[in-house]
Amino acid sequence: MNILISNDDGIESKGLLLLAEALKDLGQVTVVAPHRERSTAGHSLTLHKPLRCYEVRPRHFAVSGTPADCVYMATRHILKGKPDVIVSGVNRGANLGNDIYYSGTVAAAREGAYWGVKAIAFSLCLGKNFDEGRRPYFWETATQFAKIFVPLAVRKDYPIDNLLNVNIPNLPHSEIKGVKTSKLGRRFYSDDIAERLDPRGKPYYWLGGSYKGFEEIPGSDCVHVDEGYVSISPLKLDCTDYSLLEEFKNWEIDFSPNL
Repeated sequence: MNILISNDDGIESKGLLLLAEALKDLGQVTVVAPHRERSTAGHSLTLHKPLRCYEVRPRHFAVSGTPADCVYMATRHILKGKPDVIVSGVNRGANLGNDIYYSGTVAAAREGAYWGVKAIAFSLCLGKNFDEGRRPYFWETATQFAKIFVPLAVRKDYPIDNLLNVNIPNLPHSEIKGVKTSKLGRRFYSDDIAERLDPRGKPYYWLGGSYKGFEEIPGSDCVHVDEGYVSISPLKLDCTDYSLLEEFKNWEIDFSPNL
């Protein structure tokens, strides 16, 4: 099995390296990831400047672009073909609910799904008040699950234009309650914009407020992870709302040249 691994935390991130180590016994692993952290890069491609790509160790390539760039480069240039599966992560932090629209981790998997490859995103959910100094990262819980789940997903028959978004609670394996399939939930953040002045007195801004919590939607990924379950959400590439599409067919829209 040929496995392509990417992420948005960067080529040297611990979650990525541990994931590559965990999956190496399943087949040939190739890692193509951003040369630095590109969290919340979303599904953007770099079209306005050239990219650099270099091998930092055998079959580990760093790209000076976004997570989607990395998968694009890997499938079209480095591998010169389709891998059997694209695995993104393990992300340091959750990718739940509406976060998937900003997530570079999910975007790397989505780029693979666009190209007709089975794709899975893995994230380690640290919790609202995670304190790195007081609570450890349980990376092994996420990588152990990935080692079990990746070959299962490759064997199973499901629509190829889907990707699987997997979130694992930051708990010891012994404290995981099980696995649940989930719909997307909704997370909330403060809408603060921090304004500062540079040494020349000109303003600059920091976007991105702090995490405030989630809506208690039964069956959602946010709820399941909070309860201690691994959450698996199948995501469609086709975002069309077909019920609303049928309603729009009944709208009388006149755009004739005589208006």
